[in-house]
Amino acid sequence: MNISPSIKITKIIFIGVLIAALVVTSGCTSKSTPVEDGEGAAPAESAGITTNSEELTESAGITITDGFGRNVTIPENVEEVVCSGAGSLRYLVYLQAQDFVVGVDSLEKKESEVEGRPYALANPQLKGYPLIGEFRGKDDPEKIININPQVVLKTGTTGQPSATNAAEADSLQEKTGISVISFPYGSLKNEEQKAEMYSSLRIMGEVVGKQERAEEVIAYIEATMEDLENRTADIPESERKTVYVGGVSSAGAHGIISTEPAYPPFLWVNANNVAAGMGADHADIAKEALVNWDPEYIFIDIGTLQLGNEGAVGELKTDPSLKGLSAVKNGNVYGVIPYNFYSTNYESVLANAYFVGKVLYPDQFEDIDPEAKADEIYTFFIGKPVFSDLNGQYNDTGFKQILQ
Repeated sequence: MNISPSIKITKIIFIGVLIAALVVTSGCTSKSTPVEDGEGAAPAESAGITTNSEELTESAGITITDGFGRNVTIPENVEEVVCSGAGSLRYLVYLQAQDFVVGVDSLEKKESEVEGRPYALANPQLKGYPLIGEFRGKDDPEKIININPQVVLKTGTTGQPSATNAAEADSLQEKTGISVISFPYGSLKNEEQKAEMYSSLRIMGEVVGKQERAEEVIAYIEATMEDLENRTADIPESERKTVYVGGVSSAGAHGIISTEPAYPPFLWVNANNVAAGMGADHADIAKEALVNWDPEYIFIDIGTLQLGNEGAVGELKTDPSLKGLSAVKNGNVYGVIPYNFYSTNYESVLANAYFVGKVLYPDQFEDIDPEAKADEIYTFFIGKPVFSDLNGQYNDTGFKQILQ
């Protein structure tokens, strides 16, 4: 049977269309599945636990230079973070970004009879978040991966070289595939450390979109220090009181010999710290030195009460050499709020300064009610007036005359 040319042409066209359809279908189905090419896998799995800053840059985001000179790419709109290291979470609360937290370290979850961190008192919900690892920056990469925050905010270890802190941040980033922004904690003891603190607040503010709040915090600190200094700047050197602070907390409670040679409240109200020659950092002095200095006023960090036997207060009451100090005999011994608890609680430092000023120079601080001022400061920094709750944990001995 003869087939007409038109039928032949129709069959050829049909076969061509069929072949083209098969080719297209083959191209669509030959693509790897998400599991095969890593899409949808956990960050560390898709990166082989080796993600670095260059690999993170491949995803859309913005690049930030952290406090140790590392260029790190983060998502444009960060809403979920974890804080690693002493003080990191405190700074986040200062920036009013605690709702961004999706995990905390072991210290934040710990139940304790005495809670010396005002930000934790103001935010009890933090204890309920998932665990990211041990305190002081001893992170668990697997736990962080499971929580899957957008960014890890990590304070560096004090006293450690910048290169070492940067290497630790790089290591955590490589192990998790999550952007790690690291920075020094800084302090208010001198201009260099203050610049570090302000830079860190700004970096964190940039990460979580709280740049304006970071500037508000910095401006508040500057205005408060200026107010304190202006009140006492005209006091002649000969009339400035000699002072000592003892029982200062440092990784736990300590006795009378524990002090801060650069105790900021003394600096801001122009008092003469008898231990000033001991350097800028925490120091333990000899009791004989305190006896020789014989300061007019002694302030006690009431965190010392956790030692038992009233700590430094008990020493002043019972040690024969200390009982002879002028401050003890004249009843010039006063309690101040502990400020070293998982690094420095700056709101407590500023609050203490007004109390110290009121004690030493009542005329210059005539308008100040120290407890009310403390609650004003706490409210600004952490959102709640927690002075009474905080002081109550130390038998209400803060901002009080201890020995009469």
